[in-house]
Amino acid sequence: MTRATMTLDVDRLLAELTLEEKAALTSGSSFWYTRAVERLGIPKIMVSDGPHGLRAQPGVGDHVGLGGSLPATCFPTASAIASSWNPELLGRVGAALAAEARACNLSVILGPGVNMKRSPLCGRNFEYFSEDPYLAGELGVGIVDGIQSNGVGVCVKHFAANNQEDDRLRVDAQVDERSLREIYLPAFERIVTSCRPWTVMCSYNKINGVSASENTWLLTTVLRDEWGFDGLVVSDWGAVYHRVPALLAGLDLEMPPSLPRSPDRVAAAVAAREVPEDVLDRRVRAVLELVSKGSAVLDLDEDFDVDAHHALAREAAAESIVLLKNEDDLLPLSRGSRVGVIGEFARTPRFQGAGSSQVNPTKVDVPLEELRTMLDVAGFAPAYGIGDTSQDDRLRDEAVALARDCDVVVMFLGLPGADESEGFDRTHLNLPSAQLEALAAVSESNPNVVGVLVNGSTVVLDQVVPRVSALVEAWLGGQAAAGGMADVLTGVVNPSGRLAESIPHRLEDSSSFLNFPGDSQVVRYGEGIFIGYRGYDQSRLEVAFPFGFGLSYTTFDLADLTVSTSGSVADDSFVARAEVTVTNTGTRAGAEVVQVYVRDVVSSVSRPVRELKGFTKVWLEAGESKRVQVVLDQRAFAFWSIQLRRWVVEAGEFAVEVGRHSRDLALSEVIIVAAPSIAPPLTRDSTLHEWLADPVARHLIRQLVEEGGPDPAADEELVKVIGTMPMSTIASFEGPNFVDHDTLDRLVMAWNERAEAT
Repeated sequence: MTRATMTLDVDRLLAELTLEEKAALTSGSSFWYTRAVERLGIPKIMVSDGPHGLRAQPGVGDHVGLGGSLPATCFPTASAIASSWNPELLGRVGAALAAEARACNLSVILGPGVNMKRSPLCGRNFEYFSEDPYLAGELGVGIVDGIQSNGVGVCVKHFAANNQEDDRLRVDAQVDERSLREIYLPAFERIVTSCRPWTVMCSYNKINGVSASENTWLLTTVLRDEWGFDGLVVSDWGAVYHRVPALLAGLDLEMPPSLPRSPDRVAAAVAAREVPEDVLDRRVRAVLELVSKGSAVLDLDEDFDVDAHHALAREAAAESIVLLKNEDDLLPLSRGSRVGVIGEFARTPRFQGAGSSQVNPTKVDVPLEELRTMLDVAGFAPAYGIGDTSQDDRLRDEAVALARDCDVVVMFLGLPGADESEGFDRTHLNLPSAQLEALAAVSESNPNVVGVLVNGSTVVLDQVVPRVSALVEAWLGGQAAAGGMADVLTGVVNPSGRLAESIPHRLEDSSSFLNFPGDSQVVRYGEGIFIGYRGYDQSRLEVAFPFGFGLSYTTFDLADLTVSTSGSVADDSFVARAEVTVTNTGTRAGAEVVQVYVRDVVSSVSRPVRELKGFTKVWLEAGESKRVQVVLDQRAFAFWSIQLRRWVVEAGEFAVEVGRHSRDLALSEVIIVAAPSIAPPLTRDSTLHEWLADPVARHLIRQLVEEGGPDPAADEELVKVIGTMPMSTIASFEGPNFVDHDTLDRLVMAWNERAEAT
């Protein structure tokens, strides 16, 4: 039997391993490798960063794992490819990543990252998909399935509430449970329950006072007990602060290893009976099962098609581009017009973020060169220096002269690499002043300006939009971004990207603004569930471009919405199906993203105005129509009940809203959802309002009134004043009163008897 086809006999190995060998297996052997036990035939396997391209470093690697990686295809970053709204595309990218992993005998890819974009300032936002947990979860499923269906594991990260770089190793993210359950955990939950990822990576930060690596509630109660995770939990690199508490909490593998300190401490703790040996066995079992699966790639001698992967990267980059403005149909461009290309980013492309995700690309396309092959480019002017905040008058004047001599200007704008990276957060959302000054001068000399944005995170555009006739958000589109841009600008590809995050007018409009990044090693998630579009909608704030927005070179019509339901909330089988007819009413083939949002018309708790709960991307030829269906499961209507500590659906009306983006929902249908009562049991400490709102309690109180007692509901003004008081407090009041303590005890007993009977 070759090692590539070997399956480890985990039970036998657990019986034969010594205590010291078991302890050693719960830490790696070096920066990227697990530990081998040669006497028992246990090999080591390699893991590597790779959210949008592999950063494999066979061998020891440098001391921080940031240099000397093998060439690999750099696909669009998460912030870019999320704008495709196409899980199938992410599946194809995932399959390509797996092929490249197999070619270098890599067992586990450390990605995807599915943390929420709580603040647009987070320096690592380019590595994350969205501000919306549903969209992030669906896209995550796409890439995870694509990778793991090809025999390579993933590592879903960073679990959890890792939403800033500032003080990320020590900061305590103080988040209420409802916000965790509804915003920060669902993308992880979706992937874990649907894809069975091989590994999950814990984050650096604390969650409500407990480090993620030592958080039993997070790693065991939620991840394993509730979601059924059966893979391995690995630390982020350097996230283990106390090895034994982390082992007890549910952390299986420490990376990189602290040798010999961590294995020695684990062995000593087991010997001293501070850690039961069966706990250590569970951690070792997870490691052995991972190694058993991961060892299948160790002896492979495979290669990958560099050109085919580059072509896929170009396709993905093009589908990720969002057309934000197209006044007078300036785009697409064609030969016959003199085109001036302006902006240093056209000559010196920025196509990926900095930090642990940085890829050594197999090749890199250059926007200026790509445009020259497809358009009549009259000339190029850099206009500004990358990283230079001061305006160079000479560069500006050259750009103005070129613009004056052309029919159309394509001007590249964006963030320098030094402005956004792993390790630090941004302090503002502005483009460099030198670029904005150059744009102002160029637009005065030629109104036909096409703006092309290259940035990993959101930027404010109030000084850009008025000065361009067309604008595309190209993000950090990977090594083939330039080709994708050229394809979209010339109409080879009809843009179909939609924003996976809102673009605000001002940083101050962001709901996390007052609580980011925190101080004194604490950050309070004071905005609760209202991040991204949820916050802008709740505060009724205008945005520059809303969540889900994106234009096309063709036009679409959505019509004939119907919503049908089946199943019941009571047995957790409720389903709604929204169907709509989509028609391409324009003259070009293109794709529309049908977005389905759910709005709880009346709720007993604070809920977002609306939430994305389904979508589908449909390709149509000019004049073609299709009937599409989006299925909404019971969770689409639920919220996390703090009182009941579970997901609940509240009976009543829900609006199913369908449209092109979060603020263009032309179709809506209200459905009535029947559901069991979610009201908590009435007690002595329930308020008068709560007693009067309950039908059984109201009947019991009416009986007291009929027996001659005062009617508590008769004086509406009094009820307004005392309605929020607990009944036990009201019973203590002297003088005429409809209830005393003895009567209240009888009411509670009678209510409980009725409740048990029903």
